Amino acid sequence: MDTIRIGIVGAGANTKEKHIPGFQALEGVEIVSVANRSRESGQRVADEYGISTVYDDPYDLIAADGTDAICIGTWPYMHKPLVLAALEANKHVLTEARLALNAQQAHEMLYASRLRPNLITQVVPGPITYDVDQTIIDTINEGTLGDLLSVDIAVSAFDPSKGMQGTFLNRDLPFLWRHDRDLNGMNVMLMGVWYEAIMRWLGPASSITALTRTNVKARRDPNSGMVRTVAPPDLVEILAEMYAGPILHLRVSEVTGLGPNQMWMFGSDATLHVDFEQISVEVAKSGETSFTEVPIPDEKRDHWRVEEEFVNAIRGLEKVTRQTFEDGVRYMEFTEAVLRSSQTGRKVHLPL
Repeated sequence: MDTIRIGIVGAGANTKEKHIPGFQALEGVEIVSVANRSRESGQRVADEYGISTVYDDPYDLIAADGTDAICIGTWPYMHKPLVLAALEANKHVLTEARLALNAQQAHEMLYASRLRPNLITQVVPGPITYDVDQTIIDTINEGTLGDLLSVDIAVSAFDPSKGMQGTFLNRDLPFLWRHDRDLNGMNVMLMGVWYEAIMRWLGPASSITALTRTNVKARRDPNSGMVRTVAPPDLVEILAEMYAGPILHLRVSEVTGLGPNQMWMFGSDATLHVDFEQISVEVAKSGETSFTEVPIPDEKRDHWRVEEEFVNAIRGLEKVTRQTFEDGVRYMEFTEAVLRSSQTGRKVHLPL
């Protein structure tokens, strides 16, 4: 395959900031078409990025001859039908995260991809831990911590103007698409992103027990002016048993003002502490009374290369690692397990 021709379905912020420039920076790659929520918005994207063809209907774009791969940048409610259409049309497909509305949809997408092993499928990863991922993995694999016993992670929504510290409860924020169960499904805040990172370090969970709270139950929709019910919680407390051995406590919150974004891994021989705000990793070994910082050399800091990985996989130069549809199924099962546990008050075992 000489030139890989890509069609864009859904040109939102991440697509315009990451995917389109990422593809256009690669040799032998051409973005040939775009379809957005309206003809006008699609034309604006085409004019801005020099894309030759604008479609009114995304399914016409997917079916068109002269396109090898589809990049899906829509909200999650469209991911399954668009992915299935792309695979049916014999097109490689990169889809934005989260993979689907729920675990069942994710399984259906994975099944469809396995029926077409000649096609590359990839779901966009969450990059928020890229700087520390490899250092955490190496520290575990080198045996520094000994047997992993307990992992405690607290992560908060943050105001970029104030750094990464968690924000206080804010009733004045508008109703967003992320608050709409029809558009976002069972996805909750950045919970799936963080579980994605946890799986890189520890592998998957075997069971979930969770409590959730929706502290702001309604917000005003700026498009309609109506007050609408907020579906997802803004505070989640999770206890998980990990197949690798440790018990995991994960808090994900949009309401814990000035809350930390940190992780503690407690092992039989040492404790590891990660500050996601300062991008620092430190370790204290048994018998020591203070932590020692672990250097993070540049070669251990991962960087955004989603588009390059996708294209290389199409060319047969590498395999998709961040992220596969299998990864997407696992984090959608985790997400659904959290909500099931919080609704029933019972432990939920994984996989579903």
